[in-house]
Order: sequence, then C-alpha cells, then structure tokens
Amino acid sequence: MGDAPGDADAPGETPRGAASAGSGSAPGEASPDGLLDLRATGAVPGALRYPPDAVVVVAGLPGSGKSTLLHRWSGRVGEPGGASHGAAGAPAVRLIDPRAVHLACEAAMPHWLPYPVYRPWARWRLLREVCAALRGDGPVLVHDCGSRAWLRRLLARATARHGRTLHLVLLDVGAATALSGQRARARWVRRRVFARHRRGLDRLLRTLDRPAAGPSTALPDALADVTSLVALDARTRERVAAVRFDTAPERRGAGGPESLPPRGAAGPGPRICSPV
Repeated sequence: MGDAPGDADAPGETPRGAASAGSGSAPGEASPDGLLDLRATGAVPGALRYPPDAVVVVAGLPGSGKSTLLHRWSGRVGEPGGASHGAAGAPAVRLIDPRAVHLACEAAMPHWLPYPVYRPWARWRLLREVCAALRGDGPVLVHDCGSRAWLRRLLARATARHGRTLHLVLLDVGAATALSGQRARARWVRRRVFARHRRGLDRLLRTLDRPAAGPSTALPDALADVTSLVALDARTRERVAAVRFDTAPERRGAGGPESLPPRGAAGPGPRICSPV
C-alpha cells in the first residue's frame, strides 16, 4: 500500500491537509490539520509543526523506521527514552519509547527469566511513563505500532482529558521494507506478531483510501478523535527532517506573568490517566 501512486503537488505548493505558511508555519514547514498524505507526492515539507502541548504518535510496522525517525526528531539519536531539549526557547520534548522501557526492565531481571514473565511489569512502567508525560508540560512523542484501534482510542481519551491534542504520523512502507529494516537492526519480531500488526495497519490504511476524483483533507470517522494524520512512505519519511512545536503562550496580568494552572486541574473530579 505504500507504493500506490498518487497525485503529486506542484513544487512550492502547500501539501493538501497542511496549514499554509501564513497561518503560523515557516516556509518548508507544514502544520498538519486533518489528513496530510505525503505518500508518492513531490511537495514534502522539511519539518512538521505542532501545538506546544501536542501528543504525536509515530506508528508503523516493526522495522518501518519509527525509532530512527523519533530519535532524529527528538534530538536524542542513539539515546532512547527520557526528555529532550531543543533549541533555546523551544519546549522540552518527552520521548516515550516502549523499547527503552523493555530494556530497562530486562536489565533489572535475571538473565534466565523470559520476557513474557515480567511483561505486565514492563507495561505498567510504560503506562506510568505515559501518564506522567501527559500530566506534565511540553509536547510528547510516542512510539507505537498503531495497529490497535482500542489503544489509539484510549490514548485519545487520555490526551483530551489532559487538554492536549493527539496527532498521528503513519509510516506506510510496506511489509518487505519493514522486514528489511528488522534484518538491518538484527532484531526480529515473531511472524505471528508481525502478521497481527500488519492486519491492524492494513485496516487503518484502508480507511485513508480516497476516490480518484476529489481528494479530501477530512479524516475518516474511524479517526474522529485524532486532530491530524500525516502519512509517509519509505521515500518521504527521509525528507521530513524535523518536528517543531510552537512555544506555549504566557498569560500576563496586571502584576506580570501569571502561572498557568497545573495540567488537568480544571473541571470537577479527579483527573485519572486512562490505561494505554
């Protein structure tokens, strides 16, 4: 599905589904709003720009290049997990990578203990890390296969509960390229697991299919809880070199800057992070 032809935008045009430079994006940037399909297109922005509190999920098959893209964007190449700080004045970026959590749990366990035994603990640690990131300030980058609709819905609810917006970046590179990526990193996913992820992603990709006439930037109903989705193929994933986030506005009163209330403090009742 990643090699399907599409209508290319003319060089210099704003890709469909991206806000124009006049709406806050610099030349060469795109601010995704709705569906931004950059597969098989000639107009590829060098950077994607999101709101200061956005949660951006990079999804794709195991081996599709999610970790490479996330580490490039987070500025922490070769150092997965944790917080990343960009240029002066830019918001700190929190990177959530399940692989980093897996390795941390593995290091704390006896070498003879198989991962399935302590997988629940690893998932609990990942959940705790996601919840902490959503409660905090600044944008969040999340590594996920994206094949499980129920997980996406839970994350969308948790994101909205904390006053944030959820955005997807979907790597549609095809199974052959993903398997090649696994071979290159010398880390394989079991065939059954890979097939399950592939079926889930194929269902998601089918919802993005458009008739030949009249392409639209509207997201399908299945993604109604997502603010934007950017689709990249194996070629265009290499051309989007950076992700940037707007600076959070500072409220000012008569006596000077006002501190913003803690995230999730507004509204009745306790704020509980949904399990993801």
